[in-house]
Amino acid sequence: MEEQERLKEEILALTAKYYTLVHATSEDFFIPDRDSIRYGGRVFNENELKNLISSSLDFWLTAGAWANKFEKDFAKWLNVKYVSLTNSGSSANLLAFFALTSPLLKEKAIKRGDEVITVACAFPTTVSPIMQFGAVPVFVDIDLDTYNIDCSYLEKALSPKTKAVVLAHSLGNPFNVEAVYKFCQKHSLWLIEDNCDALGADASVGGITKKTGTWGHIGTSSFYPAHHLTMGEGGAVYTNDPLLNKIVRSFRDWGRDCNCSAGVDNSCGCRFSGTFGNLPVGYDHKYVYSHMGFNLKITDMQAAIGCAQLEKLDYFVEKRRENFKKLSDGLDNIAWLQLPKAEKNTNPSWFGFAITIKPGAPFTRNRLTSYLEKRKIQTRTMFAGNLIKHPAFDQFMPGSDFRVIGELKNTDYVLENTFWIGVYPGLTDKMVAFIIEAIRQFVSDFL
Repeated sequence: MEEQERLKEEILALTAKYYTLVHATSEDFFIPDRDSIRYGGRVFNENELKNLISSSLDFWLTAGAWANKFEKDFAKWLNVKYVSLTNSGSSANLLAFFALTSPLLKEKAIKRGDEVITVACAFPTTVSPIMQFGAVPVFVDIDLDTYNIDCSYLEKALSPKTKAVVLAHSLGNPFNVEAVYKFCQKHSLWLIEDNCDALGADASVGGITKKTGTWGHIGTSSFYPAHHLTMGEGGAVYTNDPLLNKIVRSFRDWGRDCNCSAGVDNSCGCRFSGTFGNLPVGYDHKYVYSHMGFNLKITDMQAAIGCAQLEKLDYFVEKRRENFKKLSDGLDNIAWLQLPKAEKNTNPSWFGFAITIKPGAPFTRNRLTSYLEKRKIQTRTMFAGNLIKHPAFDQFMPGSDFRVIGELKNTDYVLENTFWIGVYPGLTDKMVAFIIEAIRQFVSDFL
């Protein structure tokens, strides 16, 4: 054992040296118009590499000790009771929604044909699980200042079939949590918060402040490299409800009824003594299935990276806020550009910086983004812009497969005129200053 530990320490010390040699960079490396300014990306040091190598040496290839540690530490950071790791943020949304369809929820379970209020200006996998199950999304418009749901449509979207509200906090800017939360309470609706873009944001309701993702019945996160912390791929589902936690983990782990951890037998205490459905008495509980589930677990090596990232999360959030403020100050009062505004009673954890071309501008969005891309500044559209205008929706019928409230006027305007740039912690002051200079230079040519 002493030789084993000595070798491991030597390997990890060499790993740290390798990081310094291969991955470490200085803030002075950036040269404008030559080096790319990405919209997002991984920010890490030797600790992520050391955790990854340490986990690989253990060769526990599925979820294990590192995953357990991350779930526990992340739950503490969020101040929630339960966290379940999964293999992506999209899988997290899938698990969150399908959990609400469980027969264990009895009359509160979402059934096929039930309606779910959401927005069409969204990332596809916020909405996809609704339709994959056979429920009906009800799309309402957004507000152009925040790019979040226009809450004046909530009551208009309500019907006797409404069972839930599923919304993302757009680009890290929380939606009006107070209005949505109280609406869901008033009508006894489920609330899922897609928190993939907003990890670390705060929202206040009735004078109480909590992190976004923890106001709803279920919250979700993504750990894709562009997000606030990364495992490469990965995601999480969180809740304070023990029954919902049990259901989420069942759907994640093949739909099984048993909650014993991988590699552990009979912690449930009924492995060969229970009665389940029409199975023989004493049927092995490890192979009893209470849901038609999936296999969406994560590997321990990914979780090991996440544990190192979690130690940096507070810094990541503050750095994103700092970069957002620099861009906001630097681009303020530029003709024809509308900049984003934070929702009241919130403290965003920005994922990106949205820019909308105002009506009457002498240039289009594509002309500005093409200019920025030529100058090595990455841009992105507002995700799907308007989901129902994508080819995937050609197979669905409005009125039966989905409903639309109003005209989605602002959603369509965003589809045509909005883009966003990065604020992630890897951006240096020099990069941010160059972005501001480039945009100002482009607009000045039309003055």
